[in-house]
Amino acid sequence: MNDWLVALVAVVGLVASTVGGWPLTAGVLRLAARSADAGGAVGPDAGRSAEPGGSDRPVPDARPAPDAAGGPTGPQARTALRGGTWIGILERTAITGVVLLGYPAGVALVVAVKGLGRYSELRDHPGASERFVIGTLASMLWAAAVGVACRAIIGAGPA
Repeated sequence: MNDWLVALVAVVGLVASTVGGWPLTAGVLRLAARSADAGGAVGPDAGRSAEPGGSDRPVPDARPAPDAAGGPTGPQARTALRGGTWIGILERTAITGVVLLGYPAGVALVVAVKGLGRYSELRDHPGASERFVIGTLASMLWAAAVGVACRAIIGAGPA
């Protein structure tokens, strides 16, 4: 393949990874906030009292709104992990870049830098760790998929 075409595919892949991962990660975090284990009751027992003695009287919806204090999209998680948007952009760019270069071991370096850089926030705000893990995995999976797809288009094979 022509060198200019390879460079074009790489640049388009890096842009798609960086820009496309942003709404994808935000969407995954919104979905996670609405899941049954995000802090509210969901399922057949939702809206029922959990009093000892077995009272089965209905109670108001105890499930917090998706952006309530808890969960991955809550203000506490957002505050603890400030700068996450820019870190995510750099993370996706780096991961797609190392996959395009055929050096997938570089992903471990990106993960290590991100984890070490966020360690104190995660230690001090345990609720933010859910946002960190979900956002990081969604972002990394997108970036790796774009990198692998670009390598396939270029004809370089899997990384």
